[in-house]
Amino acid sequence: MPMTSTRARTRRLLIETAMKLFDSGSFPSITEVAQAAQLSRATAYRYFPTQSALVSAIVTETLSPMKNFQPTKPDVSDRIDELLAFAFPRMLQHEGTLRAALHLSLTQWAQSRSTDLPLVKEKLIRGNRKQTLQRVVEPLRAELPPEVLQKVMYALSLVYGSEIFLVMKDIWGCDDDSLQDVARWIARAIVRQAREDAQSESDTEK
Repeated sequence: MPMTSTRARTRRLLIETAMKLFDSGSFPSITEVAQAAQLSRATAYRYFPTQSALVSAIVTETLSPMKNFQPTKPDVSDRIDELLAFAFPRMLQHEGTLRAALHLSLTQWAQSRSTDLPLVKEKLIRGNRKQTLQRVVEPLRAELPPEVLQKVMYALSLVYGSEIFLVMKDIWGCDDDSLQDVARWIARAIVRQAREDAQSESDTEK
């Protein structure tokens, strides 16, 4: 059943309030989001009964433009450049939200392995990058063996995602421009290595 306009506005208010809090570096509870939005705690919990549900909603909001990304270039390296140039500015704009998703994912991992922590009621589901990367590397399907193509997607998923922020910024202290430059360099190296591996396999079979 579709939401009424009032319910849709309330849900939007909660999501936008949560995004502002997460992007400011906070990791608010649903109660804190409700207070910031000037809504009751009970109202907020009707829309988002768990923190996972709230984080999933705001991550979906943040990443929805990337989910619909369509590459236009014929060469796969250029397509990767297109994707990173399109996606990274928005991801960096909402870095706090994406870090919150990583934090929640790590917390749930710990909870799933500990007998002392409460069981996870609702897991945060991640994996939108799979479909995006499949579209980007499509030209390589005619060029690489399936197992090599799969390695390419595995490797690119380490570059195209918020995980790279933690390494490049927290460990190396890179700024946003340097981060994006390194990501593009790594992506091109991945494609180049895959092509070399495929050519080596072909030469061996001859």
